[in-house]
Amino acid sequence: MADPLSFPSPDDPEAALASVVALRDLADRLEAEAVVQAIAQGWPWSRVAECLGISKQGAHKKFIHLLAERGGRS
Repeated sequence: MADPLSFPSPDDPEAALASVVALRDLADRLEAEAVVQAIAQGWPWSRVAECLGISKQGAHKKFIHLLAERGGRS
């Protein structure tokens, strides 16, 4: 059984780059869901932003569409 945390060798650029794209997609989805849950639990945008290492305005701008789609608070 292959190690689930093994990574393709950089000697195989196609596989390595495909893995980078998959990891970015996973990270983006995890980030978005965590932000939606944080706001649903009453976190202020300032706390979300602090956890993400970005400005409050940046966090709001990046994720407000998710809340609007789901009928959450802004």
